[in-house]
Amino acid sequence: MRIEIATEPAYADRPNEDFVAASPNAVVLLDGAGTPAGSDSGCVHGVAWYVSRLGVSLLTEVTNRLDEPLADCLAGAITQTAELHRGTCDLSHPGTPSATVIITRLREHDIEYLVLADSSLVFDRSDKPAYLTITDDREAQVGAELRRPMDAEATGTQAHADALRAYVEAMRAHRNRPGGFWVAAADPAAAHEAMTGTFARDKVAGFSLLSDGASRLVDRFILSDWTETLTLIRDHGPAEVIRQVRAAEHSDPDGQRWPRGKAHDDATVATVTL
Repeated sequence: MRIEIATEPAYADRPNEDFVAASPNAVVLLDGAGTPAGSDSGCVHGVAWYVSRLGVSLLTEVTNRLDEPLADCLAGAITQTAELHRGTCDLSHPGTPSATVIITRLREHDIEYLVLADSSLVFDRSDKPAYLTITDDREAQVGAELRRPMDAEATGTQAHADALRAYVEAMRAHRNRPGGFWVAAADPAAAHEAMTGTFARDKVAGFSLLSDGASRLVDRFILSDWTETLTLIRDHGPAEVIRQVRAAEHSDPDGQRWPRGKAHDDATVATVTL
């Protein structure tokens, strides 16, 4: 297989809270949930620290524990990461650092996958239909009404910043709870709420993993569909998706055309060609 990766922070002077890594038989992508200014997380380390530790542990688990289900591998990585800062941080805090997760693992005849929260996994099929997208949209469903006050304000204003903080704090009440949405944080039980499955290798030409900062080209800006985006990746590489996302963001700096929590977001694309 051939793997291509592109990742870019939202701003050059801020850490990238996405994480992506690969081994000869696995790819993992995580997208950390940022903490807005003025909100506490109970953690002295921050989201980028959490995501990188969880990502490294997860890739090790998935690569080395080949007979273990992906959900068990994620649960193990969450537990290991929690132990790294249990003595210094309040892991029971509702804002403790968290992340979306995508895992893909290749076997002789199948591709195993796990998707938790709102990053996207897109299979480039070798037959019809041309693609299959797997996205966990429970967070979007919960947040649809809660985000309305934020979307009504111009991005970059104090009113928007205040509304964003209120939105994030309201969403915490629904995080990792039945009837809400699930992310990787400090409780390993969340791993078993993920979407999992397998896909036959002979039905797939390749697949791509996208954090929501990259998939917004399709699912928020509606400037491309998945067939066009997969063609874009094949012809020009994953960095071109991020370039087009940035162009769209810069064309709408105040979020009037595309209301959103962040004017710019960390963006990551990993694509595998079989």
